[in-house]
Amino acid sequence: MPFNALTPELLVAFEAIVGPAHVLTAQRAEAAATADAYADYGRDHTEDFHFAPDVVLRPGSAEEIGQIMRLCHENRLPVTPRGAGTGLSGGALPIHHGVVLSTERLNKILEIDERNLQATVEPGVINEAFQNAVREVGLFYPPDPASKGSCSLGGNLAHSSGGPKAVKYGTTKDYVLNLQVVLPTGDVIWTAANTLKNSTGYNLTQLLVGSEGTLGIITKVVFRLLPFPQHNILMLVPFRKEEEAADAVSAVFRAGIIPSGMEFMEREAIAWSSDYLKIPLTLPEDIKAHLLIELDGQDLDQLYKEAEQVYGVLERYDVGEILLADNATQKDELWKIRRNIGNSVRYNSVYKEEDTVVPRAALPTLLKGVKEIGARYGFRSVCYGHAGDGNLHVNIIRGELSDEMWNVGLRQPITEIFELCVQLGGTISGEHGIGLVQKGYIGIALQEANLNLMRGIKQVFDPHGILNPGKIF
Repeated sequence: MPFNALTPELLVAFEAIVGPAHVLTAQRAEAAATADAYADYGRDHTEDFHFAPDVVLRPGSAEEIGQIMRLCHENRLPVTPRGAGTGLSGGALPIHHGVVLSTERLNKILEIDERNLQATVEPGVINEAFQNAVREVGLFYPPDPASKGSCSLGGNLAHSSGGPKAVKYGTTKDYVLNLQVVLPTGDVIWTAANTLKNSTGYNLTQLLVGSEGTLGIITKVVFRLLPFPQHNILMLVPFRKEEEAADAVSAVFRAGIIPSGMEFMEREAIAWSSDYLKIPLTLPEDIKAHLLIELDGQDLDQLYKEAEQVYGVLERYDVGEILLADNATQKDELWKIRRNIGNSVRYNSVYKEEDTVVPRAALPTLLKGVKEIGARYGFRSVCYGHAGDGNLHVNIIRGELSDEMWNVGLRQPITEIFELCVQLGGTISGEHGIGLVQKGYIGIALQEANLNLMRGIKQVFDPHGILNPGKIF
């Protein structure tokens, strides 16, 4: 669908809506010596892509966003919504230039309702800041992506982000009760009600969550919360065989234990991260992978009983010395190592990250298949992820690969990895989304009938196709 260019008249109109200080262009950024900061609006954490926006707008309310979208809709101007820019699928990249609409100023926690265990927040709030705020009143918001210290709740909603706690508590979608959304036409709606049960019409809330900014711009969200678990136990379990580590995941669940975290890290992943963070960690030569297992709850005695059951399961496998974290500092260090694997990989090499997911019992087969495909095509991979969900992050390392192999040749092995996921009952993304970088593979996971339904939904919400164009399909 053809788009129109930004005009001086539209620029003046945008200034009238949000104020000149919140309208950024390349020329103004250059004059103010902030060109690098402006350039950041054209990239995210996806490989090395960059697409320059024509203008960046930083509105401060749903009403301002509504006025912006109405103008863009009428003038066929493409709009790319943007949160904190920590995405890994290229979802916030302005590939058609036009407007980048940043929600960074919508960053308020509007209400924490302790009686109803709910909170109303704006999308620019950082995940960890929200978690800390509700914890101060004894409440718990579980979704915790690895980038929780920098990613925004709006971005989490766009991708229905997960994180380590998803294995027990679910992903972002499981905590959303109601959304205020600005549609591409400029209309402002609420999608539901602030109730735990709702059987009134189509579930627009869950349709918007995970839609990657292609159907509407979320401006407020009502989350449900839980009581904060008072105790936790954390253990780091070394395995001499990678596939045994993957197999042990399902075995723990079959024993009746539901951990609050169950993370897989192959040797290179944990080694790179501990070195990157300068956190000393002994890794015997025969250890090939680790599981980081967390149990949480309100009763510490019960948690120790569950830990004993986990130990019983692990006795079936060839494991090394299990580390039971015995203080808060040690727990924080272990989680810090896990959460910084992505950063350590980025520090060590250019890489491509594939967000594969299968039923958890199929994880050993997936891991073995990834390594076999890598061996056939001559690339290394560093694998880690939320093993309790069957969610394996496959980081393909650039290393000595040629430009031709890196830019073109890897398409076939990545296709084979995704085909294996689907054969095992999984799909091509568990929490990062499709965005730009995975759209060419979506036909592996979805039939044309599925895609046509999605295109029809997009047409109803966004008849001119201006909102985050070129993403998903």
